[in-house]
Amino acid sequence: MRHLLLTAVAALTLACAGRTPGPAPAPSGTGARSSADSGQRGPATTLSTPNANPFPSTYVPFPSRPTVIRNATILTAAGPTIRNGSILLRDGKIVEVGATVNAPADAVVIDGTGKYVTPGLIDTHSHIGAGGAPGGQGTLLNDVNEATAPVTAHVWIEHSIWPQDPQLPRVLEGGVTTIQVLPGSANLIGGRSAVIKVVPSRTVQGMKFPGAKYGLKMACGENPKRVYATDVNGPSTRMANVAGYRAAWIGAERYRRQWDNWLAKRTGDAPNRDLANETLAEVLRGNILVHNHCYRADEMAQMIDIAREFGYKIRSFHHGVEAYKIADLLAREGISGSLWADWGAFKVEAMDAIKANIALVDRAGARAIVHSDDASGSQRLNQEAAKAMAAGNQAGIPVTEDQAIKWVTINAAWALGLEDRIGSLEAGKNADVVLWTGNPFSVYSRPEKVWIDGAVLFDRLDPNQQWRTDFELGYVPRRELR
Repeated sequence: MRHLLLTAVAALTLACAGRTPGPAPAPSGTGARSSADSGQRGPATTLSTPNANPFPSTYVPFPSRPTVIRNATILTAAGPTIRNGSILLRDGKIVEVGATVNAPADAVVIDGTGKYVTPGLIDTHSHIGAGGAPGGQGTLLNDVNEATAPVTAHVWIEHSIWPQDPQLPRVLEGGVTTIQVLPGSANLIGGRSAVIKVVPSRTVQGMKFPGAKYGLKMACGENPKRVYATDVNGPSTRMANVAGYRAAWIGAERYRRQWDNWLAKRTGDAPNRDLANETLAEVLRGNILVHNHCYRADEMAQMIDIAREFGYKIRSFHHGVEAYKIADLLAREGISGSLWADWGAFKVEAMDAIKANIALVDRAGARAIVHSDDASGSQRLNQEAAKAMAAGNQAGIPVTEDQAIKWVTINAAWALGLEDRIGSLEAGKNADVVLWTGNPFSVYSRPEKVWIDGAVLFDRLDPNQQWRTDFELGYVPRRELR
């Protein structure tokens, strides 16, 4: 959009991409106390307060206009496909979806004949921004894994995210509007994730999804034991992996209990703060969602046992190439599978991967999700879902487009705890919407326009409505000047 281009030009001076963030909103529903209402001297950050929010989102939606798309095929991810349907976006929200809608007099009206409309796609597993482009030794590539100890629950990936990563606008051009950026899988417990909107901003706080819960990245199997095989502190075996998780949770439970008791009574000196245990205690309190890198079915079952021992829930197993072997267990436990469409066999623990994995998990009643773990794959998340749908159908597991669209929208939103705000085209939800040139499950279709909170953030037909980061300014040719 033109205001994005102007902002980017201004960024040559400001060394930023996007707009100046507005004032930081007060943390909503965090339970954080000020020094005045806590009765303590000094800032509230001196206390280990449940659900504290020291780095709140400063995201402010871009300006939007009432918009109506008519005569389109609408995949709502909430019900059956609407043929020749219409959708109304206003004030950042979806107002109406159906065969017809009442268009306000000042609305932009778009003819969607022959085109498709879907919710904005959601990638639950990304390292974009932290594992940025360009990559390589000594660059952003090193900001994903804090491979200095088996448990690094004290680190937060948002402190590694570079808002000028040129992969971000390319993901937006692929129809992805929300991503979860995760630490890597070098560690048993790798730290906190960040859920961000794919929008231009000078700071990561200007991209953070307001009110989104943090995630905790955990990893099982070969990665941690390979990274620490020669470290005297280990682990070098799977049994040491499990012992490492349990030791961390034992410490976190003791920490949580000490702080909860002190916060209830507020007498005597407060316990000492510990950043790693603060994060783990928040998991135990239910305020942080667990995202667990795990390949093998037997290890996923073991991770469920560990979660049960310490009273927390796993929100999603990531990669899970053997999830099909325990699909009924995932359904019973209410755990989603953030899975690849067809990756596998690239190491021993991935040998039993099958292409019908996602379809089998879906058929069992568990929430199946197509994720990327790859900047290129994230740009083509719709095609990854199409591959998984085709593999299911070929294996004799009927998968409809109405099912498959959920794998990259509402199911992914649930894994992030945001299913009440994004992930489907329903009245009252955020207007994160994609207009496709054709069927999104076709390799020949591409996003034509992408809205986030009702604002056009990408328009393939208008070079002035295409985001370029500061990193690209000055040497990426403008199309209209060629």
